[in-house]
Order: sequence, then structure tokens, then C-alpha cells
Amino acid sequence: MDPDQSPKFPLHEAAREGKTEIAESLLNANPKAALVKDDDDRLPIHWATAYNRFPIVELLVASKNFDPDVEDGSGWTPLMIAASLKDAEGDHIIDLLLRKGADVSIKSNSGQNALHFASSKSNISTVRSLLAHKCSARVKDIRGQLPLHRAAAVGSVPIIKMLLEEGKSPVNATDNDGLTALHHAISEGHGDAAILLLKSGAEAEKRDGDGRLAIELVPDDKVKQYILQAAEREGIELP
Repeated sequence: MDPDQSPKFPLHEAAREGKTEIAESLLNANPKAALVKDDDDRLPIHWATAYNRFPIVELLVASKNFDPDVEDGSGWTPLMIAASLKDAEGDHIIDLLLRKGADVSIKSNSGQNALHFASSKSNISTVRSLLAHKCSARVKDIRGQLPLHRAAAVGSVPIIKMLLEEGKSPVNATDNDGLTALHHAISEGHGDAAILLLKSGAEAEKRDGDGRLAIELVPDDKVKQYILQAAEREGIELP
């Protein structure tokens, strides 16, 4: 924080920079500062979560009239932001927000729930926690994608397994382009994810909006041979 220039939103800046003592002082002087949105349409809790400033998150969560489901300009709640942090670093924040009654069913302006974000970042423990708290794996975003599509695109076998078994995600659902999770897994070169999907009932003969089979989207021959050989070992027929 620049000492020569007074920031327009000092609590927001303290939240970003992890200045816990300053944040506490600002909150004591003006508790309502926690409820002010900045020029980015975010509250201090959004910034504290985005930068993983847990001590400041704790301060804000304990403040009067705290709303765990408050949305920023993109419709992101603190829970969604925490779910999207890399390496599941937001899990402790998620636990705190859930204890405060955070609603796992809320969707962003793009139709995504917290599971979409956690799946995109391969945050295995986050997905497990969200599923345990009944966050739906059956919600499609505005692109028609389920969290399963996201997990397949990043090739996370553990998350795919959880979404199918615990989340009861439909395995053959298509997005707005007619792509299934299998299409996404194969097009990104994730052979192990593709095989798991096939073993879980993915229809290899399903075509996308352009009439393409999933196997036709394979990025190179090496991945194609891996998938074909693994499928043969599992007794799975590919078109």
C-alpha cells in the first residue's frame, strides 16, 4: 500500500495485500466498509478470498451482516472464487464459508456452480467437499457444459470418477457444440480419462455437432494408439 497515496478503497487493498492489522483497524473504524463494492464490483471478501488471505477472510466473515453468498459483478460468490484457487488452496476458506451457511447451488452469470470451477482446476479435495455438501454435478453452464466436461478437458481421472459415482453426472450429456465428456478428454489427449469414461458407459459412436466421433478428435497417433490398445484390453469396441 503506497503510503503517499490514500487508496480509494483501503479495505479492499488491505484484503488484496494481506495487511491483516490494517484491515482490522479499518473494520473497527468503519464496519460498513466490508459492505462496500469497489470499481471492480467486488467486496473486500472477494479480494481476500481471491488472494487467499485467510486471516482477513476470518475477520470479514465475523463482521456484522456478513453474507456468505454475496456476488461480485460476474456473479461469483466467495465460495466460487475459493473453489477456483490453484492446488485446492481455497479449501480452508470453503470450509469456513460452508460453516457460515454458504449456498452451493448458486450459479455465476455464466451458469457455473462451484463444481465447475473446482473441476477446471483439478482440485480433487475441493470437489469431494462440494459433493459432500450436495453441490450438483448435473448443472449445465451457458455453454451447455457440466462439471464433467471440465474434468474431462483437464484429464482429472479422480474427479471424473467422483462426478460420475457420487455426483451421478450423466456421462453422455452434450454441450452446445454437441461434445460429450469423451470428446473433450480425447481432443485434449487425455487417454486415461477417455478410458475411464468408456468404462463408465460413454458412447464412442456419439457424434458432435459437426458429425465427428470423439476418436476423430485425437491430437496425435501416439494418444490414439494408447486409447485403442487400452480399449481393446478392456473389451471396449471403438468405431
